[in-house]
Amino acid sequence: MAKKGNRIQVILECTEHKATGLAGTSRHITTKNRKNTPERIELKKYNSVLKKYTIHKEIK
Repeated sequence: MAKKGNRIQVILECTEHKATGLAGTSRHITTKNRKNTPERIELKKYNSVLKKYTIHKEIK
């Protein structure tokens, strides 16, 4: 039987883009190790609509 890994895919969504009310959303997909980081992660990623780096939070 296959061993279930600790690394999972998560979706990061821009917090500033949602607040501006512009059409669409800025989302990035990345992986995290759920054993080392059980809480939700926040990373600075580039938002192509706003043309700047913004904070992206993990969504469920």
